Amino acid sequence: MHSGVHQAIATVWRLESARITAHVARVVRDVGVAEELAQDALLAALEHWPTQGVPDNPAAWLMTTAKRRALDHLRHRQMAEARHEDIAADMHALGETHVPDFVDALDEARQDEIGDDLLRLVFTACHPVLSTDARVALTLKLLGGLTTHEIARAFLVPEATVAQRIVRAKKTLSEAGVPYEVPRGEALGERLASVLEVVYLVFNEGYTATSGSDWMRPALCDEALRLGRMLAGIAPQQAEVQGLLALMEIQASRASARTDAQGRPVLLAEQDRSRWDALLIHRGLAALVRAEALAPAAGPYQLQAAIAACHARAVHARDTDWARIASLYGELARLAPSPVVELNRAVAVSMHAGPAAGLALVDALLDDKALRNYHWLPAVRGDLLAQLERRAEACAEFERAAALAGNERERTFLLERADSLR
Repeated sequence: MHSGVHQAIATVWRLESARITAHVARVVRDVGVAEELAQDALLAALEHWPTQGVPDNPAAWLMTTAKRRALDHLRHRQMAEARHEDIAADMHALGETHVPDFVDALDEARQDEIGDDLLRLVFTACHPVLSTDARVALTLKLLGGLTTHEIARAFLVPEATVAQRIVRAKKTLSEAGVPYEVPRGEALGERLASVLEVVYLVFNEGYTATSGSDWMRPALCDEALRLGRMLAGIAPQQAEVQGLLALMEIQASRASARTDAQGRPVLLAEQDRSRWDALLIHRGLAALVRAEALAPAAGPYQLQAAIAACHARAVHARDTDWARIASLYGELARLAPSPVVELNRAVAVSMHAGPAAGLALVDALLDDKALRNYHWLPAVRGDLLAQLERRAEACAEFERAAALAGNERERTFLLERADSLR
């Protein structure tokens, strides 16, 4: 029986922990303290629910308990510091002038307030004052509801490393005095870019793992999608939020077709498109329509979503509108210049105008320092050389790509390509 209760607690916690932490953080104005208080509520559930039963509204029970912990924290801080003005300000932030009856005060957790709190938590966890690794770890911990062990396993790093990143991140936010708020004006756009970058980093690591023995890590894709949908729900008027959600939904639709029965990679042109998830494609295309309605001048994520949509709309690989994809990559290169974007544009050009045209663009990137250790550069070059029947050169490029690849599945795949040309 207890195992069933523990499973119920784990499920509720995964769904509600971000909302609870966000609400408490608004009260105590410290993300680290808020997480500790939310964890106290979780421990209380683990203590009481196995003997007293799961409440009719477990999410409200956890929220109520966490709010009690927050008020206790404020009272203790008042006594320790003897600063009545501080506690008055904190109580005002809670929206109360007296200690409430929490059973009667559950209505305070209105969805619009919770949405605001979650948005504050997103922008705090993804603050640029933190390193990228720290932002990713803290976001997955606070908003994804993942344990330290789960984050470490997903990114193939020691659990102690992830724990240190999270501790340092919370300390950095506290020491830097990062305000627990949603930025306004120009600052919103700047900070939003950081938020979207973190979510997309998580998705990409799940979509094509940079290292390890598995080509994909579906759990990370799922968490990124959950975060993207959450962002779209609480910031529906932000075009790039909709653009990123569209991109991830469409990309995720191919997941089951991207590997064979042995877990080996299956390239886009060879995938069984009947295995693509039609619901995810529908959701992604709908999000793209919303993004286009909000901002006719497309941003980077909206452009990438439009490229993904070209693939999604093609019934067969041969039906793909490569001319449009090449054009979209050209727009993306002008808006967000990147050698990786140029490499992708070269692939699209090769599909539209032939391998020689693509190879000319790839060769122009050979001296780019940013791509010096990027294994997809020699991999793409090898593929184009193979199409041009320059087999010995192609074989050497695939071997070089394999030597640079960090993922075991990719390395094996690239070596097999080299072997096939001998």
